Amino acid sequence: MHCQYPQTRRCDQTDTYHGTAVADPYRWLEDPNSDETKAWVDSQNEVTFGYLHALPAVEPLKQRLTELWNYERYSVPFKRGGRYFYYKNDGLQNQAVLYTQPSLEAEPVVLLDPNTLSEDGTVALGSIAVSEDGRYLAYSLSSSGSDWLEWKVRDIETGQDTADHLRWSKFSGAAWSHDNQGFFYSRYDEPSADSQFEEVNYFQKLFYHRLGTPQSKDTLIYERPDQKEWGFQGQVTNDGRYLIISVWRGTERKNLIFYKDLQEPNSEVVELLSDFEASYGLIDNDGTTFWFQTDLDASRGRVIALDLNQGNVPQEIIPEAEETLDSVSLLNNQFVANYLKDAYTTIQIFDLTGQPLRTVELPGIGSAGGFDGKKEDTETFYRFSSFTVPSCIYRYNMETGEQSLFREADVAFDPNHYETQQVFYTSKDGTRVPMFITYKKGLVPNGQTPTLLYGYGGFNISLSPNFSVSNLVWLEMGGIYAVANLRGGGEYGETWHQAGTKLNKQNVFDDFISAAEWLIENNYTAPEHLAIMGGSNGGLLVGACMIQRPDLFAAVLPAVGVMDMLRFNQFTIGWAWESDYGSPQNPEEFGALYAYSPLHNLKSTSYPATLITTADHDDRVVPAHSFKFAAALQAVHQGDNPVLIRIETKAGHGAGKPTAKIIEEVADKWAFLAKTLDPDGKSLTV
Repeated sequence: MHCQYPQTRRCDQTDTYHGTAVADPYRWLEDPNSDETKAWVDSQNEVTFGYLHALPAVEPLKQRLTELWNYERYSVPFKRGGRYFYYKNDGLQNQAVLYTQPSLEAEPVVLLDPNTLSEDGTVALGSIAVSEDGRYLAYSLSSSGSDWLEWKVRDIETGQDTADHLRWSKFSGAAWSHDNQGFFYSRYDEPSADSQFEEVNYFQKLFYHRLGTPQSKDTLIYERPDQKEWGFQGQVTNDGRYLIISVWRGTERKNLIFYKDLQEPNSEVVELLSDFEASYGLIDNDGTTFWFQTDLDASRGRVIALDLNQGNVPQEIIPEAEETLDSVSLLNNQFVANYLKDAYTTIQIFDLTGQPLRTVELPGIGSAGGFDGKKEDTETFYRFSSFTVPSCIYRYNMETGEQSLFREADVAFDPNHYETQQVFYTSKDGTRVPMFITYKKGLVPNGQTPTLLYGYGGFNISLSPNFSVSNLVWLEMGGIYAVANLRGGGEYGETWHQAGTKLNKQNVFDDFISAAEWLIENNYTAPEHLAIMGGSNGGLLVGACMIQRPDLFAAVLPAVGVMDMLRFNQFTIGWAWESDYGSPQNPEEFGALYAYSPLHNLKSTSYPATLITTADHDDRVVPAHSFKFAAALQAVHQGDNPVLIRIETKAGHGAGKPTAKIIEEVADKWAFLAKTLDPDGKSLTV
């Protein structure tokens, strides 16, 4: 099916970086509000949807995705202010609904249904915080997928909102003071009206909002006019005594810890840990003793104690282990430590001195999370899932170690028909890298099976086994789904993360290319049947790999990708990614960025079939990245393979996307892959 692409105007824009002249002929596409850009979006979507809607697999895929998606999904319940809270989606609701109940046996009541806030489900519920007395809910909303948040307050007993309304918050939670009179939150100055989705975000400030007062009267708790990149996350300790301020800088792991004594209203903010030398996450406190999860002198993480009366001298409680410490909570005066062992979860329980008590027996190899509560709680909940097991919720007794199944997802498929294996392959420089491969039981590798390889490789984010209806449909069709745990992620701690950053970023692409080569060499698939997929930083990953090895893949699905590595830091929060990518303003780092930047390394050749996806309200990775990449790719592509861009409207980077939009996009992607990887219909069943 031949595509006639729209003509994209080229301009004469050229920038010079450290003596190197770099053309940017599609700079005008950076303005999403111009009539010319809007016309370009319309013309691209016309071509793309014309192609996709002609694919016979789209409608049956949409039907099957809708059928499988239609199951009740619950979050792990948590307890606040003497009440239980949880999220539930009946199946095809665009957004999950927040419920509350005074006890687990009581009838649950809808507390907040975001589906009622918009006709198309594009208003999503973000963070929530319950006041200590259980009377009020502070909650944030985002519209059309934007990172911008609006905070409101709901009376839990009446279900009615108060008059409180806060705007221009971003990358923030809320933390109630224990007098239940208000909460701490972070915000930016109001941006200009015509650039709120592109303007660079600097100078975050921490405020306290008192109930019943206008936002203009909020109390400024902390700001740093001398540090435009610093952000602040407030957290009130469980005893209500201290406000802990975690100071972050970009997306780097390292942070600072300041505190304020809330018993003394006029107390100053004290700098407890004032060097960006490690990451620190507050677990809990006992008086002036604070427990933190940290990677200070421990790449894979450990638990330390700090006494405010003894300065910032750490005492080790739980030492670094062979596994990577992912998270820690304190329940029943015991530490619940969630570890990653080769990218899957193990749970260990320790006493307050760090002595191991027991291992939580999980249902299998997969991902577990939850264990929320306060240090005196004897009961908690956790969820477990894997590539073939939908999320199940378990009730856990912290005193006895006994557990029971609390809720089980009822998805219309048999997990026994599928299996997952973990393999280890060798990357270009000899590094051993893990990969999960999932497929129908009984598969005999013959080099002909359509295979989808997924990766991320950045920002210390770990890819552990998780259930996905989208991926299940791909498996049902007869495809193989592979996930590579690349350097740049957090699977093996901070050393593994740093090995995929800045001047080491090429390691990530080498790891991914080596994963593809392993799948081919071991007869799972062949280049003509292999697709790669990734989103955000993963969009950069697959974009760079398709350019470095166009011969290795038949199809590429880059979603909301970072494609212009010379201008990523010019928009919204993009400057924060310099901790992983480096800066184009640094001569040495510019050389590395320019060498792999997808936008700048396209050449006149035949590329794999490509379906770029982005959204008009993405203010995390602005759509200009994908717009410019699509225009440049279409200009140089020599083959008959389609190279298309699908631009979603009233959507953002992905969070809060309505179920209906997700189903439509996945159906389009899988139909695109079926057409490309299995044109004769011999291997995939739709």
